[in-house]
Amino acid sequence: MLSIPITAAWQAALGGLAWALGIAVATWAVSWVRRDASLVDRLWAIMVSGAGVVYAALLPGAAAREPSLVLLGIALAWAIRLSTFITVRNWGHGEDHRYRAIRERNQPHFERKSLYLVFGLQAVLAWVVSAPLFAAFASPDPRGWVAALPGLLLAAGGLVFEAVADAQMSRFKNQPDHRGRVMDRGLWRYTRHPNYFGEACVWWGLWLGAMGTAGSAAAWSVVSPLLMTFLLLRVSGVALLEKSMPERRPAYREYQQRTSAFIPWPPRTEKRP
Repeated sequence: MLSIPITAAWQAALGGLAWALGIAVATWAVSWVRRDASLVDRLWAIMVSGAGVVYAALLPGAAAREPSLVLLGIALAWAIRLSTFITVRNWGHGEDHRYRAIRERNQPHFERKSLYLVFGLQAVLAWVVSAPLFAAFASPDPRGWVAALPGLLLAAGGLVFEAVADAQMSRFKNQPDHRGRVMDRGLWRYTRHPNYFGEACVWWGLWLGAMGTAGSAAAWSVVSPLLMTFLLLRVSGVALLEKSMPERRPAYREYQQRTSAFIPWPPRTEKRP
């Protein structure tokens, strides 16, 4: 059971959901004007980490839970980096092709339908993903740094890993002579999706950190990394790219044969210069 009053726990949990829904509705209103539902991708991470801030603000004694505050700090750093990266990457390119396909499948009146098909759904997913942050601040028996340290290190390492991967890909794409070629350098030499692997590490690390600071009371929040890993592997990440990339870049098939799909691993054969 929680050491905080059940009413306060419910208020905090619903406050986190209200935050995510509020950001989603505001973004939906802007997307209607701009005809760009992919704007949700720029704010999704803010929905997740902002819910964590709500938990810290509403749950009693949160200010004294230093490991939990560090977990929240990592989540905020993750959100700021990811939202900034997606915003800069997509600036001036219009609606992402994935959302154009959703728009075409849900005509007429997609603008109204997108409120629940895209934005409402993303808000609920963000709220679920924020579960370790809630568990860390609502624990009945908060522990110290030692138990939380492995999770903190894994989450911080995942954040650095995905940031480096994204930076490497951005530099690769910005060189004109790389147009149409397959990125297989740096971290991309060891996994075809280092950014998604780093993302998964962030959320498994945050869950382990919550377990470290809250013990078994945080076990239920494993729903967060499980959901994130499923989304990354089967929905919006690896599966989607693995289906489209060979069609756009034939050399990707050879890259698939020698490079691990997700977990970093030495390539099966060295690529000839």
